[in-house]
Amino acid sequence: MKTINYKRLFSQIAVVAAILPAAIGLTSCSEDLDESNLYTATGQTIEDYLASEPEFSDFNYILQRAGLDKVLSAYGKYTCFAPVNEAVQIYVDSLWNDTTRTDHNGMSVEGVEGLSDSLCVDIAKFHLVDFREYWAVDMGPGTTITTMLGRELTTSVNSATGNTVVNSYSEITSIDNELENGVLHVLNRMLTRSNSLLPNELGKYTFFSIFAEALQKTGLADSLLESVKRQPNGDPMEYTVDNSYNFYVPKDCAVGFTLFVERDEFLRRAGITSFEKLREYANRTYENCDQWYDYVKQNHIQVSTGEDYTNPWNCVNMFVRYHIVKYKIPYDKLVYTGLNEASAKVGFYEYNETMLPFTLMKVSADEVAGTRYVNRIISNNTLIETIQENSEDTVETSSGNSYDYVLDVPKHDVILPGYAIEQSKEYQQPLNGYIHCINGILTYDQSVPQQVLRERLRFDDAALFPEMMNNSFRCATYAYINSKNGGKSGAEAALGGDYIRIPYNYFDYMKMYNGDDTHMYYLSGSGNGWSNYQKDEFNCMGAFDFAMRLPPVPAGMYEIRMGYTANGNRGMMQVFLGRNNNQSQMAATDIPLDMRNVPSTTNNQADENIATGWTLYTNEKDWGVQTDKNMHNLGWLRGPLYYLVGSTLARANAQDLRRVVYKGPLDQGEYWLRFKTVLPENTGTQFHLDYIELVPEYVYNNPLYLEDLF
Repeated sequence: MKTINYKRLFSQIAVVAAILPAAIGLTSCSEDLDESNLYTATGQTIEDYLASEPEFSDFNYILQRAGLDKVLSAYGKYTCFAPVNEAVQIYVDSLWNDTTRTDHNGMSVEGVEGLSDSLCVDIAKFHLVDFREYWAVDMGPGTTITTMLGRELTTSVNSATGNTVVNSYSEITSIDNELENGVLHVLNRMLTRSNSLLPNELGKYTFFSIFAEALQKTGLADSLLESVKRQPNGDPMEYTVDNSYNFYVPKDCAVGFTLFVERDEFLRRAGITSFEKLREYANRTYENCDQWYDYVKQNHIQVSTGEDYTNPWNCVNMFVRYHIVKYKIPYDKLVYTGLNEASAKVGFYEYNETMLPFTLMKVSADEVAGTRYVNRIISNNTLIETIQENSEDTVETSSGNSYDYVLDVPKHDVILPGYAIEQSKEYQQPLNGYIHCINGILTYDQSVPQQVLRERLRFDDAALFPEMMNNSFRCATYAYINSKNGGKSGAEAALGGDYIRIPYNYFDYMKMYNGDDTHMYYLSGSGNGWSNYQKDEFNCMGAFDFAMRLPPVPAGMYEIRMGYTANGNRGMMQVFLGRNNNQSQMAATDIPLDMRNVPSTTNNQADENIATGWTLYTNEKDWGVQTDKNMHNLGWLRGPLYYLVGSTLARANAQDLRRVVYKGPLDQGEYWLRFKTVLPENTGTQFHLDYIELVPEYVYNNPLYLEDLF
């Protein structure tokens, strides 16, 4: 006998009320809710339930062949997406009758009994999530779910039925079936995953034919055929570290890519009806790119309009390269939006490095429309004209969360909306990446360095390393990390928790000079209320000495800023800058930075402890504008208004600081920052990094405007 799960029912009602406010005025207030699929079970595990319901006999047979029926009989937390027998049979028949294969996809006989053991394991794990329960309220449009297989699912909503849809084709017909060790959702179609690599998957779709031909003719398709990092002998890389503290340590490393691709129909609108027409367009776009593409100009590179498309500086090759990001990004992680009301008002964004050498693309989120855009141009972005004066009767004496005074003043017009990114429809997820369709022609033209990127560029720590996204570590929850660690909890002095221990040779863009003596951790911070830009951070202990590669920027004068939170557990370090990761070619940028020192907040006086000049801005007539200038002259900035520290804006938190570690010229090319402890004997102190800012002089030293406070 099953009963209604009121806890889940009430949470769903809250979600409906939040996302459909307009509908309230158009429909009756006493709508009847369909409660038939909101259940709680008594005493049954997921396996008990599947075994007792004949409609799941085929899926349960697959689980048994995979040995996962025993897992779903045990105590724990799991999410099971269970396809009914009809869905399983349709899928199995499609494998057997696949005319593109001569081996029936490895099946021995027709029917579910003909599936190989390895295929049963793949199917079963792709329908299961361990150590995490995903309820209806957790599966909003665009949510990415990492399965036991390590492959990802994306959820959406069928606007006609209101049902949750997984991977755009499999509808949940009975949701939130609560069982003793997790939750089960019933599917009307099997979840299918492609084992094709990205170029092969792209070639399946006729509406991408022109770009697919260009990908092949440039030879770039061959560079997108890896799915794991490999040793020189071809074997997958394996990683080990001293892990006496029981943290999760990745043993291998996935490789991935993301393609931003125009459908043929969008290319035709610009007169591009064939590969030859695409070549003409690429030649017109890139043959004189030395006028704005600083890397080409600096290195006296000869751009080619010829027919050797494999030449990396051939215009067609350049055109294709700018469409490829060197890590895989699902739609809902194109832009991180889990911040606060203030950041929602000024917008969400990310910057991604492409395969065109030392170039970035910007992805922005329009949360009202629920759309993502590539290379949107906004006038005077990250700048403001002035700030309204704080009146005597509104001065706050507490920590304060005021930001409306800033938002009323700037007028940031959308000059060009950018190219909308289509939420994935029927595209199968390739084994090593994602394909995102865009509704315009993407190029690195002069508007990108001169307008799109002419703003303060802020990079979350995890955005600096492609491996974080490729291995589903970025924005990971504690539950996910714990599931990867077999349920164990790791702990080290001054840290604690379930974090990822990063092997010393795991990141291509990080160099640890003393190997495993640098203890590098990634802390998700989800739900902890930490003073972190995107709720995560890198935290390092031991006698650390390492360098990381900076994202590339157009040539010019810049400030490099490091965002961190000061506290007594931190360490003291020297920062160096160089054009590569060779220690002997790096120069110190400043005096050592002591991250242990927190500005004094006594009586709202300017801090004298570490000479930052920090004050509580809400107590000042000009909302802290003059003290901002004073701090900046000393090489410091408050935390931004963009995110919260618990319930307080980072700008009002004395521990939340930005340090200018370098001010000077940067070419469009490679740069590395090195961080070396000056307290090597004290291995319990922490290095902390939350984000990096690369700020052009146009922003930090603009003669007409102020840099905004976000």
